[in-house]
Amino acid sequence: MDRIYLCLAHMSGEEQKYIKEAFDTNWVVPLGPNVNAFEDDLARFVGGDDGAEPCAKEIVALSSGTAAVHLGLVMLGVEKGDEVICQSFTFAASANPIVYQGATPVFVDSEPDTYNIDPQLLEEAIKDRIAKTGKKPKAIIPVYLYGMPARIDEIMEIANRYEIPVLEDAAEGFGSKYRGQVCGTFGTYGALSFNGNKMITTSGGGALICPDADSKKRVMFYATQAREAYPYYQHEKIGYNYRMSNICAGIGRGQMTVAEEHIRHHQWAHDRYVELLSGVEDVTVHTSPESYMESNYWLTTIRFNDSKHTMEGELLELVDKLSAANIETRPLWKPMHKQPVYKDAPAYVNGVSEQMFSQGLCLPSGPYVGEEEIEYIVKNIIKSL
Repeated sequence: MDRIYLCLAHMSGEEQKYIKEAFDTNWVVPLGPNVNAFEDDLARFVGGDDGAEPCAKEIVALSSGTAAVHLGLVMLGVEKGDEVICQSFTFAASANPIVYQGATPVFVDSEPDTYNIDPQLLEEAIKDRIAKTGKKPKAIIPVYLYGMPARIDEIMEIANRYEIPVLEDAAEGFGSKYRGQVCGTFGTYGALSFNGNKMITTSGGGALICPDADSKKRVMFYATQAREAYPYYQHEKIGYNYRMSNICAGIGRGQMTVAEEHIRHHQWAHDRYVELLSGVEDVTVHTSPESYMESNYWLTTIRFNDSKHTMEGELLELVDKLSAANIETRPLWKPMHKQPVYKDAPAYVNGVSEQMFSQGLCLPSGPYVGEEEIEYIVKNIIKSL
């Protein structure tokens, strides 16, 4: 069996057409027809159940998902001395932009059903930060871990009650839905990622979902070095070089033609893992806890229920065994509150993310992982157990 990767990029065949257009017309800069068309495609995609009509949201294509989170914080006015609540069970790119702004991340643990931010613990954290600092957090960053929708209705109710804006990190949740609404469109801003291993890719890239045309214009201003409207270069604010190139956007346009196909494949792969691992006593496949939580299952994750296969036990040994069988796997994210770089950050924990990190594993789920590959992976997991 050839090496089976977690999620390899899969091309539609249309990408080269749009890239060629960019070269033929000499649009090889961080703006152009592909960028505009890709943003329009994304707006339609997040607009509703079928994506037939664009939603009221606006899209800005950017150089990365990290840039999207960063500019979302800039737009929310986060600055030095502020605190921002961030889900602890996530990749570092959710938290690092908080520090870029000179603010302090306040980490909140997860609830066990979705692995995402615990609404009850979220409210406890808000109350405690107000009591301790005399002011409320400036923003809240929930994450859709491995594509799983968070309990966003509860999160938004708490955020609205305390008048704290929400910046959704939907980098892993492209196309996931909560009660039929696309994840990333509930809060004031939503961040998307098109890294090489994501649901769709632009090689590298991301996008920020904005509430209206005015905010989109402002985001574009910050993303292009905050150049003021003068006939010469004048800068009154700090800006960033965050715009997506017209070439990368051409890849994105081609990827949008197979976006729904990619999502359906990841969901199919998850269902096959559920079927094939259903009789294995010590393994649980993470599945949406509610029918209205429609995960894209960017990566199918499993949890070992025995005390043997943990980070302190034989989990990493299992990763090595599977790797020797040409199967790429990966432990779940190490919580931010356990990362050395954030050891001094405030954290409100309940043990869920630490347990999932200790016992969990990501399985190959991408478009090149078919029936034969999944059967092979499951066979090797069972053999290792």
